[in-house]
Amino acid sequence: MPRLLCLTGLVISGLVFLLFTANMIMSLVGGTGIFWYPSLLMDIAFIVCSGLLGYLAWTAMRELK
Repeated sequence: MPRLLCLTGLVISGLVFLLFTANMIMSLVGGTGIFWYPSLLMDIAFIVCSGLLGYLAWTAMRELK
C-alpha cells in the first residue's frame, strides 16, 4: 500500500507539472492558456510545488526498498 501511495504522488506531480507548464507556455506565447487566469507567478508556484511533491514521493519510494 505505501508503494502505491508513492506512485500516486509521482503520477499526480507529473500531471500537475505538465498541466501548468503547458498553461505557462500557452500564456507566454500569447494565448489565453488552459485556465482563465493569466498569472505567471501562479504557474511557477504550481510547477515548483509539483517538483517538490515528485521529489518527496521519489525519496519515500526509494526508502521502501
